[in-house]
Amino acid sequence: MNGINASTKIYENWLQREIGDDFFADDLEVKHKKMRASPFSFLRATYWRWAEIIFEICPDLTGAPRVLAIGDIHLENFGTWRDIDGRLIWGVNDFDDAAVMPYPLDLIRLACSTFLIRRDSNPSTHDICHAIHKGYTEGLANPSPVVLERDYDWLRRILLLSERERTKFWEKIARLVPMAAPAPYEHALHAAMPEPDRPLTIFPRSAGTGSLGRPRFLASCDWRGGPVLREAKALVVSGWSIRHAPADKTIRAGEIATGRFRAPDPHLRLADRIVVRRLSPNSRKIEVKDAADELLSLQMLELMGREIANCHADDPSRLSQLREDVAGRKNGWLHTPAKIAAERIVHDQAEYVA
Repeated sequence: MNGINASTKIYENWLQREIGDDFFADDLEVKHKKMRASPFSFLRATYWRWAEIIFEICPDLTGAPRVLAIGDIHLENFGTWRDIDGRLIWGVNDFDDAAVMPYPLDLIRLACSTFLIRRDSNPSTHDICHAIHKGYTEGLANPSPVVLERDYDWLRRILLLSERERTKFWEKIARLVPMAAPAPYEHALHAAMPEPDRPLTIFPRSAGTGSLGRPRFLASCDWRGGPVLREAKALVVSGWSIRHAPADKTIRAGEIATGRFRAPDPHLRLADRIVVRRLSPNSRKIEVKDAADELLSLQMLELMGREIANCHADDPSRLSQLREDVAGRKNGWLHTPAKIAAERIVHDQAEYVA
């Protein structure tokens, strides 16, 4: 097993070869700064490393039932969008590292990310795991999208932006500096607009953590009285596949995002290794810096477990197997590997900072 510094170099060299001339080299400095900032940011930035070490941490999970899983799941991989009927939906909104793997790994990684954020004894790590497990079990029993139009009033209160926050969103967009995008990204952005022939203003955008280095462009146009935004980002093979299925070059993000127990974003487009999505004040990720207490609530963690189940339940031939397996696991099965994983992340991050 390579040390973290060697592993980082190997992955970044691979990524640069995959992207080619469009690689955002300047983003790596931003990414490295985030990796040094905290163990949670380090976890977010290094999914390929998680794929390298997780079976060393949890060797007994190699035989668990395998599903098309999220992979790079964590506290900040949830957000909102509008579905085809205009309903406000909450759920996982980034599937860049989706791949087939043992189903418990999504639950362990979510719990691990929560352990790395919490600052005191409330909630306890055992309570965190109980909430995630409970939500997942109930989600497998009755998988269903999280639709906010009528239900989940507590979640609506957390998610809907104030006027001040909406103003900050648009002010942030206004500060971007226009720049031409390579032709494939420009074409993808035009195709995603309500009227593809309208002129666009295109900006390079540095965002996220794990995806830094990949080209990302934001396009804006005025359409029927107001601004419309679309973002295009390069896709590469999942960090899981790099480690565990190197011959498999399939990108599975679209498949899991549009599963039968999700209400997908109709503006999400994946083609030619570019993903395009709609941005708006209420089509966004929810970040710890904006809502730490809410994200760490047991009610929210239970709902996150339920949403993971919505993603895993897509294959009807596997659903009964998942229900049986998770029901047969002993108390504490989630807590121990999540705790060990969090300790390993802290160790790797400290080695990287040193």
